[in-house]
Amino acid sequence: MRYVVIGAGAVGGTIAARLHAAGREVVVVARGAHLDAIRERGLRLDTPDGSTTHPVEAVGTVGEARPTPDDVAILAVKSQDTPPPLAALLKAAPGITVACAQNGVANERLAARRTDRVQAMLVILPAEHYEPGVVVASSSPVPGVLDVGRFPSGVDATTEAIVADLTAAGFSSRADPDVMAAKYGKLLTNLANAVDAICGLDDPDAPRLVEAVTAEGRAVLDAAGITARTGDDDRVRREGTITERPVAGAARRGSSSWQSLQRGTGSIEARYLNGEIVALGAAHRIATPVNTELMRVAEEMAAAGEQPASRSGADLL
Repeated sequence: MRYVVIGAGAVGGTIAARLHAAGREVVVVARGAHLDAIRERGLRLDTPDGSTTHPVEAVGTVGEARPTPDDVAILAVKSQDTPPPLAALLKAAPGITVACAQNGVANERLAARRTDRVQAMLVILPAEHYEPGVVVASSSPVPGVLDVGRFPSGVDATTEAIVADLTAAGFSSRADPDVMAAKYGKLLTNLANAVDAICGLDDPDAPRLVEAVTAEGRAVLDAAGITARTGDDDRVRREGTITERPVAGAARRGSSSWQSLQRGTGSIEARYLNGEIVALGAAHRIATPVNTELMRVAEEMAAAGEQPASRSGADLL
């Protein structure tokens, strides 16, 4: 089956390059200078072991990819950018399988309103994208964990086929019937992305902020009766698998939210991370002042074009 990777940034670009290298048929949907560079020079993947260039087919819109029900579409855009390409995809190929390789837990719900062929993907993939035509993956030899399961639960033959292809591409991937519990666990971890983007995790007050935002998230998920797989389960998937090393002498600089501010995209995914906790808190009458303020400040910084880590943790507190 062919993979239509929508969003060829850090995560989507790494997945596309590795699948292409494993001999799978791949087309990426990209835009702007990044699209131009991939078309002209191929998609370059930089890793601790060196650089490889992949002549991946690249198009500017979902329609140009000519998706069919036999394809698998991997959504790898930021959550705030999901609605337009998802709508275009399901209009062009209503029966296509949609695999959400994204942070947060909102994308699967959005896709499931339009189709029952939704696969959820847990993404633990330390990667960056700053330069057109180039993505950087800093874990080696295994680039990341990509566990897959049907949404809202279970596995099927499509799950197993995707897992087999991702495994052949070098990822640690398994079929997980409870993958949404893992994604909620990842959501708790990603609540700290806003701290990283706003003041940086090296700020002396960052640990206190991370502890507070995570505690608030746990309280809300508990009140909502939502299982978030954390602790030993999470460590087992990471330890000995995610092994970050410098790429061309440089260590990975920041989270996906940090990268959004650094690139000056004008938007940030805080509303789909911290905002998930804020919305659930409102529904279950749990106060969420920490997540609310982190979301507000992160969005303010993104809209104003501020650079990451340009504010102080003390001010946030």
